[in-house]
Amino acid sequence: MTKITVGVDGMMCGMCEAHINDAVRKAFDVKKVTSSHAKKQTVILTEQDIDEQAIRDAISKTGYDVLSVKKEPYEKHGLFSHRK
Repeated sequence: MTKITVGVDGMMCGMCEAHINDAVRKAFDVKKVTSSHAKKQTVILTEQDIDEQAIRDAISKTGYDVLSVKKEPYEKHGLFSHRK
């Protein structure tokens, strides 16, 4: 799984966060997407790699500015993750 952290400028409230989350869900097959206007970021969890330019395009179409895109491997850390 891949964690993609996108720096986003222009979000002011929860509706802005929902607008970006909806745009990401419509454009890509993702496991989870969350946005925070306070942190100025959107975090995407996905099984398949997503092209950075495609992410920038999908979010930019909503009227927000993409500041950065960072990709890293993601491993779920839960209560029983040590038993693997």
